Amino acid sequence: MPLSVKSTEDTLRTVECVVIGKIRTPYMSLSDCPKTVHDNPALCTLVLDPAYADGLYGMETESHLLVLYWLDQARRDWLRRPARPDREERGVFTLRTPNRPNPIAAIVVPLVEIRGNEVDVQGLDCLDGTPLLDIKRAVFFDAGDNRTAV
Repeated sequence: MPLSVKSTEDTLRTVECVVIGKIRTPYMSLSDCPKTVHDNPALCTLVLDPAYADGLYGMETESHLLVLYWLDQARRDWLRRPARPDREERGVFTLRTPNRPNPIAAIVVPLVEIRGNEVDVQGLDCLDGTPLLDIKRAVFFDAGDNRTAV
């Protein structure tokens, strides 16, 4: 799936991402999806195309994974989330909103189980069938201000 990127020279560049699989979740519509990633116990399955299954070798020793996925139903024309009575207007790069120029989502989730080309994780917040872009081992470190960063 090619992604278009506009450079500062006002020329169009293309970045190609290969979809490596799809994500199975209990969420069938946008209104079903959690509005926050906190306290989301949903069991979800990353289903890799069999051609990429060998890339999971050794993953069973990990506790958490960084999952990158493409929010294919998101709006791509927003740069600001509109204000409403309970929230202020903000730029999309300060938020976790799916509506953004490149709707790439990234989240760290606990690894539950691996079965062949399927990886069970807990806590994804996307629609069933969402395109899977990548999986990485999660790396935790102390950011120096009592926060954990990944």
